[in-house]
Amino acid sequence: MALALRISPSPLFALPLVSARLILAKRSLNGAGRCYTQGASHPPPKQPRSPPQANHLPHVDGHNARHEVHEGTAAISFPFNPPGGGAGPSIGGSGSFFPLTNSPLMDAALTTIIGLGMVFGGGIAYLSWYKKRVLDKIEEAFSAGYDPALELATHQTKRAPAKDDVGDLEFEEEIPWTENLRRKEQDKIDRIVQGDEPGHYFVLLGPKGSGKGTMVFDSMTACQAEGVSMCDAHPDLEVFRLRLGKALNYEFNEDSQTGLFQRRDPREGGPALDIERAMNKLEKVALRSARKTGRPLVLVINNVHYFRNDDEGRNMILQLQQKAEAWAASGILTMVFSSDDFWPFHIMRKTASRMHVLSIYDLDSNESLHAATRMRMNRRAAASPEQIRAAVSLVAKAKDMVDMANHLKSVEKAWLLSQIGLIPDCDDDVMDEQKWSSCSWLLLEEFVKLRAAQEEAREAAIAAGETMEEDILELPVIPYWRCRQIMTRADFMEELDRINVIAIDIDHNVRPDSMLILHAAQEVVAEEGFDELLENVRERIDAIESLHRTRELTFKDVDQGDRIHVTVDKGGGNIFGGRIV
Repeated sequence: MALALRISPSPLFALPLVSARLILAKRSLNGAGRCYTQGASHPPPKQPRSPPQANHLPHVDGHNARHEVHEGTAAISFPFNPPGGGAGPSIGGSGSFFPLTNSPLMDAALTTIIGLGMVFGGGIAYLSWYKKRVLDKIEEAFSAGYDPALELATHQTKRAPAKDDVGDLEFEEEIPWTENLRRKEQDKIDRIVQGDEPGHYFVLLGPKGSGKGTMVFDSMTACQAEGVSMCDAHPDLEVFRLRLGKALNYEFNEDSQTGLFQRRDPREGGPALDIERAMNKLEKVALRSARKTGRPLVLVINNVHYFRNDDEGRNMILQLQQKAEAWAASGILTMVFSSDDFWPFHIMRKTASRMHVLSIYDLDSNESLHAATRMRMNRRAAASPEQIRAAVSLVAKAKDMVDMANHLKSVEKAWLLSQIGLIPDCDDDVMDEQKWSSCSWLLLEEFVKLRAAQEEAREAAIAAGETMEEDILELPVIPYWRCRQIMTRADFMEELDRINVIAIDIDHNVRPDSMLILHAAQEVVAEEGFDELLENVRERIDAIESLHRTRELTFKDVDQGDRIHVTVDKGGGNIFGGRIV
């Protein structure tokens, strides 16, 4: 009995089997067009063929089985030769060419081994090619030319204004403000992004809108994003996983065709495990690139404060920092983290050994005036120095800068009151929220007092004949430890930093997040009755807390005229002892 083995159709070995069958069929038709299932030194004598009859099967003798294959009008004699049927020492011998041995089981086993071997060899070749292709794709992400983040940041859609709405445009054509000013930190950023600062990784720390991302994009534009890639953080690590994959041109093995042979989904380990796989691939590419170019690659993680300040977010920051430390030690890749908030730096500094921090502040007076003046000149819009000083760093692109400055200040004031507004005679349900608001206004009121002291000192110096520039003063600064004393609650500082009311630098100095916040706080503090309102809220909070700490002692069955005598026993007995007299 012949053993027929059917192998599941797979694109890896279906083609070799079809080719083998075609070759065998071609060889079987050699000579008389017959292939006998039993080998002999001489073929058996020819048997007379009966004339073909319509609607009848061809004649089959008892010794030699023949199958007629009809194609059109031509008949081809093709024998039925199952695997292992008949004898024959080898393929193409004097007997049957298909069997490899005299045993059907051995023939089936050899056929299976050959097929599986082809599948195994093809799989190894595919995996080798796929792994090399993954590294090549990641290396292409750091090549000069297109970068997703840079392309999106530099692309601008310009609209030609209609003739009837030219006078109604509130803002002029948008261009990067750094074209009008080169900050002093730009040279340092250029050296980092272009790979000239190996052996370290960097943290850019500064308030929102201070120009951290813009300077990075300017440096990437200067070198056409060669050797640098950038992605933004996100609170959801699954989203961050996709963003990192897009920045590195890595598909996390989701484009692999080996999923049929895997027992587990690669994503079952979670985003942290996928990000670790991407980091390992990036490490191989960085080693290969460092040998060829002699300088490190640069990976920028923008806005790391978007990670949640919980165990999952802190673990992700630690995971990225560990890779940054290892790569900085070997000099193959430089990581750059940017943050608006202080808490990521507070976490990273605990285990940092090769971390350098660059504090990015708002523009000072001279830089602000210079940038605003250049913006107005580029737009061919006249503005007096007084107008520029009144609206510097706020609305230099608007047509009417003073009106726009007042509008922005009113909007900022409304937002500030919506976040930390005071509620007189508040209920105990909002006591915790009002406690945070009152402590926040204590700090902002101190900033306003310092600002007033700065202005008085400047006026006194000018009155004394000293030469001083009448530019905008610098933002007032209070040390972190002093802010804790003013607010009486240290845990409120982080929340104020998160909502961009204050900014904390690496020297643990606290200042208002922007000049706009300071102006809004000045207006609120200068309102009539603000001090009484603040004091009322604080007294109300104290009364509610005192009420919560108060315990009532109730006596039952006490008639009119009865007296209760309460004694305090400090010797360890009952705290209260009472008796009716």
